[in-house]
Amino acid sequence: MDNRMLTLALAGSLATVIAAAATPASAQDAGKEKCYGVAMKGQNDCAAGNHACAGHSKTDYDKASFKLVPTGTCVKMKTPQGMGSLKPGKA
Repeated sequence: MDNRMLTLALAGSLATVIAAAATPASAQDAGKEKCYGVAMKGQNDCAAGNHACAGHSKTDYDKASFKLVPTGTCVKMKTPQGMGSLKPGKA
C-alpha cells in the first residue's frame, strides 16, 4: 500500500470515529433523557444499581434505575415515591 492510500485509509477511519462520537447512541435516544426513579419493576432501560441489564430492576420506582423519557419531562413526573430525577439516587 503506498503512502497516499494509507493516508486516505487513516483519514476515513478518523472521520468515522468523529462522526460516531457526535451522534446519539441511537436515533431512538435523540430527544430523550435518563429519568431515575420512575421505572416500574422490570421496565428499566439500562443497567444500574444492583442489576446489569435492561429490564432487571426488582422494584418499582428504583431510584438507581432509569427510564428514557422525552427531554424536559422527567422532573415533572410524579410517582408514589416522589418526583423523577435526572440523577441516580440510592436504591
